[in-house]
Amino acid sequence: MLSRTLLKPNARDAYALAGVDIRLADKVKRTIARQAKTTLGPSVLGGPGFFGGMFRLKGYRKPVLVSSADGVGTKLKIAALLNRYDTVGIDLVNHCVNDILCCGAKPLFFLDYIAMEKIKPKQIKEIISGIIKACQAVNCCLIGGETAQMPGIYSKGNYDLVGFIVGVVEEKDIIDSSSITPGDALLGLPSSGLHTNGFSLVRKVFALDSSPSHLNKFYPQLGKTLGEELLQVHHCYYHELKPVLHLIKGLAHITGGSFEGNIPRILPQKLAAYIRKHSWEVPAIFKLIQEKGKLDEAEMYRVFNMGIGMVLICSTEHLSQLTTFLPHAKLIGEVIKPKDGQRVIIH
Repeated sequence: MLSRTLLKPNARDAYALAGVDIRLADKVKRTIARQAKTTLGPSVLGGPGFFGGMFRLKGYRKPVLVSSADGVGTKLKIAALLNRYDTVGIDLVNHCVNDILCCGAKPLFFLDYIAMEKIKPKQIKEIISGIIKACQAVNCCLIGGETAQMPGIYSKGNYDLVGFIVGVVEEKDIIDSSSITPGDALLGLPSSGLHTNGFSLVRKVFALDSSPSHLNKFYPQLGKTLGEELLQVHHCYYHELKPVLHLIKGLAHITGGSFEGNIPRILPQKLAAYIRKHSWEVPAIFKLIQEKGKLDEAEMYRVFNMGIGMVLICSTEHLSQLTTFLPHAKLIGEVIKPKDGQRVIIH
């Protein structure tokens, strides 16, 4: 008769000594699953904890799924220096929601990926609380994700945060930019600050890696400390734009690469955007960055959103209706034919 040996968990097993604590990770994942249940609706057939999230899609005639993936970038370093992690989860979700909104899509479900050198339950709990808060705000289900311990890949204290979103839009309602013509208006919606781009340059300008105490300095022109300003959450435009999507020909989320990197993505070939930079008030944080870093104005407009987080393209006949519904929107320019091959002209 074969004898069997009962395998007993060892508090100091080899994997834990190598830097990966499976039991702690399992405990954290169970906590995340409980938190995520608050975002789930009747369409979710299998949520966090299973091998795959399952979502029943119904109520559409010709549904088109729209997906996107993005991260928070080195804004994570600012959060780490301030030991505050509740805002970056909101940043992550809002960034992804804005991206699929550019196609006219409604968010359905979200997945997150958190990777770090060593599991830190309190840190993860704060990150997830932000993700859940942002998901609930747009009725999006946190359907799954991954929490990875990767010693040797991530140095002590460093981590990464990535989000994956899936949304849906009726095929007839897709904003595909094909109807954009010369003379159409460009409307800009204000950002809430840097959003999630340009932080590597900001860290260099203020020497934050070597002197993190600069984050606690109060600036009168900001009305707050530098750290508080830099952690302003990435604004979500979903609720304000949802009722007027049918009036919009094109939407550009102004993220990495600013105007030059994002507006051409929605312009038909042989068309360009003409932007009047004095048509809106540039927020104080951007003026402070330029002054401290002695940066060229052209560089500022290449890197940062400069106070405009989303650009709408519409016909002039809908301009009045849109500006009435969106009182904070600014007329910042119009669509033109390119000059010397330039797709974005900032004057």
